[in-house]
Amino acid sequence: MSRAQLVNAKQIVFKIGSSSLTGKAGSTLDPDAVDRLVDLVAQARKRGAEVAVVSSGAIAAGLAPLGLKARPRDLATQQAAASVGQGLLIYRYTESFARYGITASQILLTTQDIVRRSHYQNAQRTLYRLLALGVVPVINENDTVGTQEIRFGDNDRLAALISLLIGADLLVLVSDIDALYDAPPSHSGAERVSNVSDVADIDDSTLGGAGSAGVGSGGMVTKIEAARIATSAGIPMLLTSLAGAEKALSGEDFGTYFAAQPSKANSRMLWLAHASTPAGRLIIDAGAVTALTERGVSLLPAGVTAVEGEFFAGDAVEIASPEGVVIARGLVGFDSSEIPKMLGRSTKELAKELGPEYERELINRDDLVLL
Repeated sequence: MSRAQLVNAKQIVFKIGSSSLTGKAGSTLDPDAVDRLVDLVAQARKRGAEVAVVSSGAIAAGLAPLGLKARPRDLATQQAAASVGQGLLIYRYTESFARYGITASQILLTTQDIVRRSHYQNAQRTLYRLLALGVVPVINENDTVGTQEIRFGDNDRLAALISLLIGADLLVLVSDIDALYDAPPSHSGAERVSNVSDVADIDDSTLGGAGSAGVGSGGMVTKIEAARIATSAGIPMLLTSLAGAEKALSGEDFGTYFAAQPSKANSRMLWLAHASTPAGRLIIDAGAVTALTERGVSLLPAGVTAVEGEFFAGDAVEIASPEGVVIARGLVGFDSSEIPKMLGRSTKELAKELGPEYERELINRDDLVLL
């Protein structure tokens, strides 16, 4: 899909940032901003597209009702603001979509809810069904109860992951940062980058900090990460502002267009690589490094020399070389408390001594991704 073909997209994920929805820190949710985004979604729907919205803004929307002047630094107050703001946010979306006779739904997710395969499949089924019913899902990170989930740039990344989950053919990031520039936009002479053919070619020196309004948690770094996730799965991405989005979506030269890569990575492996938060680490020997990287096999206890952290079966863990370089990530099959007695031993030996349930791999190759 080229920039000119954006009008043909049939499954679109829109993501909008806090600053685009609320303006300056401490202000209330801007109804006009919500309406402008909903107008874009309605236009896409009129063309026959299915649309999901990933919306930031819960914490920011809760600031003014709580009498807060800026985004709080402590987790408890962030969660309190999200609790107040989330209701305001979804109410405004519901009202705005009703202008077009469109039903909106609310979905609150944490990465831990959906990194495990059964949860991943359940979220996927729910989203597929909502879209088939003509509903626009409004998705947000579950900031009210999240801990590690409230962190730098989650909703940019979440939007890319939702794009993988539903098999979207376009990701649109709507932000107060209206495009990628060849230098920080505040610098004199900085010029907009119209098209990016390969995210790997982007120079880190062009990436700036958080948005201008001070209510969001992301910046250009997280938008580039979203582009990297989406384009590696064959999904193009458009970065634009709310003011320029309509023209950009019609194929005009606004914002920055990130072209999809021709070779698509497996979506679930991308989920594992980007959505999971490692709960621990397994250190492996040189032979196991070779086996994993060159032969694509499962990780067996015989190749593991040490275990770090506390985790349970099914959690994501890092896999590191003897030098400490992280080479892979996977879903481990045993609790951390069980693994020390298994280190360096064959599965047959373990089964003979500990029982038949130990005659299996630590991480199955289907639950392992090289980084």
